[in-house]
Amino acid sequence: MPRVSAEHLAARRQQILDAARRCFVTDGFHATSMQQVIAEAGLSVGAVYRYFPSKSDLILGIAEQLAEGITGQLRSIADAQERSLVDVMESAIGVVDANTGPDGALPMAVQVWAEAQRDPVLRDLAQRIYGQIVEVYVRIAGRAAARGELPAGADPAAVGPALAALVVGYGLLKLLTGTVELDTYRAGVRAILDSPPTGDFTLDP
Repeated sequence: MPRVSAEHLAARRQQILDAARRCFVTDGFHATSMQQVIAEAGLSVGAVYRYFPSKSDLILGIAEQLAEGITGQLRSIADAQERSLVDVMESAIGVVDANTGPDGALPMAVQVWAEAQRDPVLRDLAQRIYGQIVEVYVRIAGRAAARGELPAGADPAAVGPALAALVVGYGLLKLLTGTVELDTYRAGVRAILDSPPTGDFTLDP
């Protein structure tokens, strides 16, 4: 038999992941069966199970792929050292906004967050991924502090998670309420971050 190329195997795996994602977005993780995914992918039972022996493996594969995409975009924004803190945050919020639609990463990410509360493998993945995202924002905060954009004494390790929460929080508010507009939220973040820092920053004992 002719050898199957790595490109063919990767394309087949992606075909299954795309089918599973469509099913999960429509019906959720628990209401979707492997049979539905198989039918949506248009492949044989054996072909699907060869790549993903269980629905949990499908969920994990989708979660890893979505996380790589968003984390990569955020890192690209963070690595632009000449950009101001406000500019970086506005761009990051734009990335989240672009992923709030039905085909975006965030609706699926919310399902992953919920499933991670009961699945230790997904929980470990979520902790690793969001730990990496927080590290990106700690780096952003460190550069902002060096440029004098944060109050004197502000700890990047403390500011970074707060910045990350501002970005992730926008996505959740938009998904849950449908009323948060991108430009309005950006203006709010700008109002918080764009004022000149005054005095020293210290944590209460």
